[in-house]
Amino acid sequence: MRKAKRIATYTFLSVASIVSIFPFLWMLVSMTNKSVDVTKGRLLPGTHLLENLKALFDTVDMGTALVNSTIIAVITTFLTLLIGSLAGYGFEIYRTPGKDRVFNLLLLSMMIPFAAIMIPLYRLFGGLPFFGIDTLAAAILPTIITAFFIFFFRQNTKMFAKELVEAGRIDGLSELGIFFRIYLPTMKTSYAAAAIIAFMNSWNNYLWPLVILQSPEKQTIPLLISNLGAGYSPDYGLIMSAIVIATLPTAIVFFVMQKHFVAGMMGSVKG
Repeated sequence: MRKAKRIATYTFLSVASIVSIFPFLWMLVSMTNKSVDVTKGRLLPGTHLLENLKALFDTVDMGTALVNSTIIAVITTFLTLLIGSLAGYGFEIYRTPGKDRVFNLLLLSMMIPFAAIMIPLYRLFGGLPFFGIDTLAAAILPTIITAFFIFFFRQNTKMFAKELVEAGRIDGLSELGIFFRIYLPTMKTSYAAAAIIAFMNSWNNYLWPLVILQSPEKQTIPLLISNLGAGYSPDYGLIMSAIVIATLPTAIVFFVMQKHFVAGMMGSVKG
């Protein structure tokens, strides 16, 4: 009985692994083939890899899209972590009347779909002089403050030893000094988990950049891939090459920080 259960478990895990890994393997194989081979469902590596990469950077402005996505993702991640952790820290550490009501209102904002506020945001940025339509700043600003990350850091701050705050005050540290010199180094696992989520969300963001970024030289990776697939006769080998390149940064960020990711997420759940 135990042996049969083990066989069934490993069989299920093997099938689940194949189902999960197959799309990535097919994507890697497809970037080495011609478009006609991809449409035929060829599952063997081809010899068209260099041609696809050359066409991607020569005929399509892939380099500019990578730079734009990197700038947006890095700045968004940094500001999201800074503002979210400051707010979460403040909500948990300081005792002020009415803070829980404000926090509940923030949580309610998570139920509002972005499509509902997209037009007001567009009108707002349309009237701004330096952060207006078709600027990278306009693509960044609406995404740096989210109720999710405030909630995430507040939950993680419940695990933070409050005695350290009192010790810092006794030693003469300012409130910001306590935050940057004590809280921030102590909560590095939470920051690592939040950084992965924030970077992936920003890197893969499609709807708001599509609305606010109108010039071809301002387009991001998701917009570029969408445009590649919108042609009359899309080159699927080219598209797969762009998708693989677009996947690499998020995969690298995750594998670099994966040791802290689980610990940071578990800290949020336990809190």
